[in-house]
Amino acid sequence: MKKRGFKITQEAEELNITAFLNLMVILVPFLLITAVFSRMTVLELNLPAPDAKSAAPDDKVKLQLELVLREQSFDIQDANLGLIKQFSRIDGDTRWDQFTDALVEIKTRFPEEDSITLLLEPSVDYKTMIKVMDRVRSADVVSALSVETIELFPNISIGDAPSELVSSKTASPNSESEQQ
Repeated sequence: MKKRGFKITQEAEELNITAFLNLMVILVPFLLITAVFSRMTVLELNLPAPDAKSAAPDDKVKLQLELVLREQSFDIQDANLGLIKQFSRIDGDTRWDQFTDALVEIKTRFPEEDSITLLLEPSVDYKTMIKVMDRVRSADVVSALSVETIELFPNISIGDAPSELVSSKTASPNSESEQQ
């Protein structure tokens, strides 16, 4: 008896990758286009250490420049000496040219100083903070038919602004001592 062998022939099935290719045709250009627009600028900030007040003071008094950002004013002050200059803000408008001139003047008096502390009230918006940070880091100065960008205070620290009652109390002892 002869065995009849049935040969089972199985044809290889083709992979249907058209849906995958359609996805790649759309996805790759989209990713390439959006990658160009997603650049981020990183700004390094120096936050105060928890034990910063317990540090031993130096014999030499150093400028500790602070910029207090309030809703109605910007106050440039020294942590040791007090208020240097105040810029009032009317309806959120700031005289940026006067602000920059004051910072350039401070930088010419203290060229070795490169740090500043921004003290912000909670009501100051983010956009204003970023504008101030840009203005504090560098300034464009016109000199002899050219515009030069000079570095002002690139090391920026951020903190909470003291209440106005505390700042007015610290200013009042100086004025009382001047009257005596």
